[in-house]
Amino acid sequence: FIEQLDRIIIHQQVELLEALLGTETCSKYEIKNHLGQRIYFAVEENVCFDRNFCSPIRSFTIRIADNTGREVITVNRPLRCNSCWFPCFLQELEVQSPPGTIAGYVVQNWDPFLPKFTIQNESKEDVLKIIGPYATCGCFEDVDFEVKALNEMTTIGKISKYWSGFVNNVFTNTANFGIQVPVDLDVKIKAVMIGACFLIDLMFFENSLDGL
Repeated sequence: FIEQLDRIIIHQQVELLEALLGTETCSKYEIKNHLGQRIYFAVEENVCFDRNFCSPIRSFTIRIADNTGREVITVNRPLRCNSCWFPCFLQELEVQSPPGTIAGYVVQNWDPFLPKFTIQNESKEDVLKIIGPYATCGCFEDVDFEVKALNEMTTIGKISKYWSGFVNNVFTNTANFGIQVPVDLDVKIKAVMIGACFLIDLMFFENSLDGL
C-alpha cells in the first residue's frame, strides 16, 4: 500500500484506562493514507515494567498488520540511552519488512543541540538524514522533523507532529503524526520512515502532553 503514497498519517488510538488513571498501556496505532483510510494497524508489545518505569527509553516491538491481519512490518527497539552524555549508546531501531527480512535502520546521531537521525538501508548504508528543531515543544503548533539528503542541504520531506487541540492532548495524550516523502522513494525506506516516526514519538512526545 505505501509504495504508491507520498503522505502517511499515524494516529494513536485513545486508551481509556491510560486517560483515566494515567497508567501506561500498550500503544495502538492506525496508519492511514492521505484520504484518512486505514491501511495498517500497529500494536506495541513490551512488558508492564518497561512501559511504566523505562518510558520513554523502553524497549519494544511494534507489529504492523494490514486490514486482513497479516503482519507486514516489524519494528524492534532495544533499551538504549537517550542522552547526549552517552554518545556511544544512543538510540537504534531495526525495521523488518516483511517480518524476518531487514528493511533498514534508524540510528540516532550525537548532536549537542538538535535531534538528528540517520536512515540506513538493509546493508547499514546511510540513505537519508532526519533533523528536528531545537525545541520540540510545539506551543500550539505542529512540530516538523525535516527529512534531508545526506549532505543535509536538500529537504525532501518531513515527519510532523500535528497539534490536535488542548483538551484531546491533555486528557488522552494521543499522538498524531504525518510523514511526507517522495512517492518514488524506495518502499523499504518508507517502511523505515514509519519506524522513525514511532521512535520520535516516544523520545520527544511520550510524556510531554504533545508539545505543551
